[in-house]
Amino acid sequence: MRLEVAGQTTDKSCEFPLTQIELGETLGLSTVHVNRTLQELRVSNLIVLKDRTLTIPNLKALQTAALFNPNYLHLQREGRHLDANDG
Repeated sequence: MRLEVAGQTTDKSCEFPLTQIELGETLGLSTVHVNRTLQELRVSNLIVLKDRTLTIPNLKALQTAALFNPNYLHLQREGRHLDANDG
């Protein structure tokens, strides 16, 4: 959602240059855990990772599976255009 607001998505896809090792190190997870989790997401057709591109075929389904609530992002609030990163 943040990448979409920043204009960094194309349709349902975005660049995803991280390796599983880098993702695990960043999140404090083992590479094995990252690999298994990504496989589950792929098998469930919640994500497609190919050629360093992440595609989310059904955002609503992924949000439901992750129990995601976008309210904390404050994407709909007034004054968003004044944010420092919206330059």
